[in-house]
This record gives sequence, C-alpha cells and structure tokens, in this order.
Amino acid sequence: MRMRLRGWRYPAKRRWRCRHALLALLLLGAWRAGAAPAQPIIVTARTHSDPLSNEYALVKRAADAFNRRQHTYRVEFVASLRRDYATWVHREAANGTLPCLLDVDGPFLAGFAWPQYLQPIDRFVPQAMLDDLLPSLVAQGSYQGRLYSLGQFESGVVLWGNLRYLRAVGARIPSLRAPWSLDEFEQVLTRLATLKELDHPLNMAFYNGRGDEFSTYGYAPILQGFGGDLIGRGPLGRAKGVLDGPRSVDAVRHFKHWFDAGWASVRDKPDDLLRGRVALAWNGHWNYRPARQALGQDLVVLPLPDFGRGIKTGMGSWSWAISSTCHAPEGAWAFMAELLSTKAILHMTNINDAVPGRRSALLRSPLYGADGPLHLIAQQLELGGVPRPATPAYGTLSLAFRNAIVNIVMGGDTQTELSKAADIVDRDIAAHRGYPYP
Repeated sequence: MRMRLRGWRYPAKRRWRCRHALLALLLLGAWRAGAAPAQPIIVTARTHSDPLSNEYALVKRAADAFNRRQHTYRVEFVASLRRDYATWVHREAANGTLPCLLDVDGPFLAGFAWPQYLQPIDRFVPQAMLDDLLPSLVAQGSYQGRLYSLGQFESGVVLWGNLRYLRAVGARIPSLRAPWSLDEFEQVLTRLATLKELDHPLNMAFYNGRGDEFSTYGYAPILQGFGGDLIGRGPLGRAKGVLDGPRSVDAVRHFKHWFDAGWASVRDKPDDLLRGRVALAWNGHWNYRPARQALGQDLVVLPLPDFGRGIKTGMGSWSWAISSTCHAPEGAWAFMAELLSTKAILHMTNINDAVPGRRSALLRSPLYGADGPLHLIAQQLELGGVPRPATPAYGTLSLAFRNAIVNIVMGGDTQTELSKAADIVDRDIAAHRGYPYP
C-alpha cells in the first residue's frame, strides 16, 4: 500500500510560489541598488600649490576626470596652504589628521618618513614605470631602501646668460663638455665688471635670504664642486668635518669673494637679468619663460662651472606621497599613477617649465627634448645632479646653512660660521639618538 505524505499533492504549486518569491526579492534588491548605489571611498588630498596657480588647476582637473571615470574612489582636495608646509605636516601627523595624499618637497621626505608619517609605495609601482622614471626622482623619493614618494617633475640650476654682454667682453660660451673652470669663470666676471651697463655681473639670488630653501638648494653644488658637502652621506653622517671641513670652507670663501669683489650683490633683485642689469644669473629652470620673453635670442642657457670635481647641480622637487593613516592607499595610488603618466607629466611640465620626470616624457618635451631650448638642463642633471641629503635632520641643516651663508656674506668669518652650523646640525642628530630607523 502506497503512503501519501501530507502536502505532497501540491509540489508544483509550491515550487512556483518559491520561485516568484525569490524573483521578487532579487528585483527589490536590484531596484534598491539602482536607487542607492554604494558611495565611493573618499581619498583626501592636499598640495602646497596656491589654488590660483596653473599647477593647482591642472591637478584639480586631473582629480575631477579621475572621479568621473570610475566610481570606486573619489579624490577630494582640501584647501591649499600658504604657510610653512613642513610645520603643517608635523602638526597634522601629531593629530592623526593627515590626508591620504599629500605632496612633499624632496629633501624633507626623510623627515616625514622617519617618524612613519608616510607609508612605502614600493608595492604599487610597476617595474615598467620605475624603469622609465628619472633615477634622481627615485633617489629623492627613497629613504632607508624604501620608496615613499614620486613626482611629476625634476628641477635644475644653471647659469642664465645675456649673450650680448658675454660677446661684448669676448667670453667663451661654455658647454657641458667644456664648462668654465673656476679661474675662467672668475676671469669672465672680472671682464663683465667693466661694463657700465651692468649693476654687477652675477645675480646669485641672494634676495631669498633666510626665508627660502634656494640658498641650500642653489649653493650646496658649489661646496660639492669643491669636493665638500653639507653633511656626511653615510648612515651615521655628521656635519662636523664636512660642512666645516677644508673643502667646504674653501668653497664658501670663494663664494664670499664674489660678493666682496662686487661681482655679486646682497641687494640683487629677482628681475636683474630681465632688466639687463646683470649678465649672468645663478638660478633654476623656472626662470626660463620670463627670461626668454625679456631677452629673446640673447638668452643663453649655460652649465654651471666645474670647480674642480666636475659640474654639480641642485636637484629635487615636490613629489606625491601616501600617509600612513590613509584608509584607502590603493585609491590614493590609483590617482597618483594617473598623475605619473607620460601624458599628465607633459601637461604639467608644459605649463611650469620643469624637467619631465619620466624618460618617455623627456623625449617628447618641446622644452627638454633633444632639440629643446632647455635640453642642457636635463643633460646636466644626468651628469652632475646631487640630491640634498636624505636625513631627518635636513630641516635643521638647511636653516643652519642658510643662516651661516648670510652671516658670512655680511662679514662673518667663514670657518667660524660653518662650524657653528655644523654644531647645530650634530646636536639635532644627537638629540634624536642618530635618528635610528625603526
């Protein structure tokens, strides 16, 4: 006898009801997803650039395009700063309120990486991109063997010259293969000093004084050209015996002599070259556009002199880093990667005249390519670019050196002032027990 189970008489009907109930739930879920999509993860970002600048506008447009193209992350820029950026970073880090993405001036990277304000980005960077980046960018973005930042562009110091004045005194036009030696450079300055049209032959951008990083950036290559430096480059580097060592002292004494001889002036002005009041200006790539507009075909880009140890030039610039407290480092890197594309780098360097940070961009640059007017700057960087010391004590070092330079040019004793600066730096290092890497 067959047994009939209770409810077994309606299996098809029940299956129909279950299927329709499940379908209704799926449709309801789909409707809700369409009505209220998942919110993108916010990636906060901050840059030191003035919000009215072309650089800021370009980065902001890149963020807007990134946000439109995908919906997983949303980059939001917080207000830019016009005060001491390094002080702001330290304060925000202490409060735990650093944005996900921030830009960092190259020499200050170690000071932010050492206390672990930043996280390494090695794991994000594709090998193909790494191979295409300028080695100097990778060097300035690294600390203790880890990569913490990368930038869109590099920088460089050259001599900007007025060809009309150089020809008037019969000066030889130097090249990277045959730069001016120290003696020839000073002979040219001596002859230029005879021209009545000039206030003085050489603008050394001394107007920056104590309040600007240029003094360290622009004048350290002079020390390095003589065989000196700002600090020992080893893991236990100290300033004593290096910053105030005989080669650095010799370099700064020559530097001081340029002012004492009247070849350079403590009262120089940013537009001296543009107004035809000097024949040479020791300055960075950012001077190109105004100088070209003012001097036209008389503008000539010259390598820095060889003071005995080969041409040395300042380098390093602003780069992007990801904070250690960032809750979405993958999103921060996704936007960084777009900023580091060849196309984005060319867009940026075509408006700020900086050295493109990738070889692929350098080749295509109308300014720095093989036939570009600033090609020499890129070549000089490869030949003699020296990064500023990657030490957490750099902020102390830079300020101490700048103050020493000002005091020396204004009449202070070279050895005494450099020794004072070296003591200040070494006391800072000792106070932090040598800045041990965690």
